[in-house]
Amino acid sequence: MKKYLDIFTNGLVKENPLLVLMIGLCSSLAVTTEVLNGLGMGLAMTFVLVMSEIIISLFRKLIPDSIRIPIFIIVIATFVTIVDLLMQAYLPDLSKSMGVFIPLIVVNCIIMGRVESFASKRTVGESFLDALGMGLGYLWVLTGISFVRELLGYGTLLGFQILPEEFTIGFFSKAPGGFFVFAMFIAVTTLIRKRGEK
Repeated sequence: MKKYLDIFTNGLVKENPLLVLMIGLCSSLAVTTEVLNGLGMGLAMTFVLVMSEIIISLFRKLIPDSIRIPIFIIVIATFVTIVDLLMQAYLPDLSKSMGVFIPLIVVNCIIMGRVESFASKRTVGESFLDALGMGLGYLWVLTGISFVRELLGYGTLLGFQILPEEFTIGFFSKAPGGFFVFAMFIAVTTLIRKRGEK
């Protein structure tokens, strides 16, 4: 039981894809200007990661080694297309604000990395837990960064005005603000991990 719990919790902090492994950063910093965007991207990524790892793990013994990467890309692209079409149909505003970053999930390093290093070598149950942990780890970081950037940059949360406009700091709504908030998240996470190790 501890093995499965370790697999799941690894992605939340210990091997968090953004704060520790530092993969998949481009889309994460680009879409985190608003909480809704962070949630949308995090949930879309989690869905694609979970489904891709399950399918790859299920058929891992049947996939020839020489063509595994193209097969991984086809599986990932299938689930990205499903997410993209569902968002266009049911959440058109969110789909429009995410722009090209949803289709780009296909080549996201987090998904390719986990499929190659984990799902292609482990059981379906282990792959599911790994994908869920990594996805939720990605989701909480994106939502946290979005929360700080939207609140300080625009004075809003989920579109509701929280801070008066004169108290907002435009820096946080721009790209440098994203890097700054991300760096603060890394610093706090590193500090917590080091204290935990002691």
